[in-house]
Order: sequence, then structure tokens, then C-alpha cells
Amino acid sequence: MTQEVFPGSARLKLGFAMTVNKQMQVDASKSGKPVTPFTDEELAHFRALIMAKRAHAIEDINSMHLQIEDSREQAENDSAYSFHMADAGTDAMEREKLYLMMARQQKYVGYLDRALGRIANKSYGICKVTGNPISKERLEAVPHTEISIEAKLKQRK
Repeated sequence: MTQEVFPGSARLKLGFAMTVNKQMQVDASKSGKPVTPFTDEELAHFRALIMAKRAHAIEDINSMHLQIEDSREQAENDSAYSFHMADAGTDAMEREKLYLMMARQQKYVGYLDRALGRIANKSYGICKVTGNPISKERLEAVPHTEISIEAKLKQRK
């Protein structure tokens, strides 16, 4: 069982996603946006896939936070004579790397939350650039994507 290090953050993210979902539902109904090409069963599959990826990402964030806390405690317990400057530099570099990885995972969770919002308002699977459906294979590989492969290739040029 994983202990949640940030007890409020997961609820905050979930609450944020629910607020965004409600707003997106209102916006979609007013603007007449294209409706998803997927059935409710397929959307449920994608929702489950995204929720699993989201849970794994939050677990990774919590694990990295524990590693940072452990390294801080270890640094406090070392005496000045047993700790070399090069070791201190390495530890600082490792902590910085963990902070960057945590930030990246938090950004990923935000992308997943936006995908859940698109599922809720039935606009999931529509390319925001071309307006065409995104292939099911692409969504299986990258379920939080907002653009099709064609649009992605055009962006690279």
C-alpha cells in the first residue's frame, strides 16, 4: 500500500479536473464542437486507461517526494567530518533531478486531467488542429494527446 505524501494534492487535482469538466461540458454544448467518434464503451476504456496512468504518475510523484525527504534527513545526520564536498554536490544534483522529474510528472497529470475533461464533454479523440478524428491506435499509445499524427508531423516541419 502506498502512503500518500501529498494528501491534499490528489484531491485538489481531482477537484480541479471536475471543475474543468463541468466548464468544458457547458462550453461544448454552446459551441457545437464535434462529438467524439467513440462509443460510450470505448470512452470508458480510455477513461480507465487514463485513470490508471494518472494513478501511476501520482504514485511516482509521491515516491520521488519520499526520496527527497530521505536525502534531506540523511544530509542532516551526516557530520561535517564524514561528509565530503563532492558528495554534497552529488546529493544536491540528485535532489535537483528529482525535483525536475516531479515537475514533469505533475505536468503529465495535468495533461491526463485535460483528457478526462474531453472524455466528459464528449470531445475526446478529435484533433484540435484539423478537427478530424484521432486514430484509436494513437490514443491507445498516447491517451492524453490532443492532435492527430498528421497535425503532429505538420508541426515538426
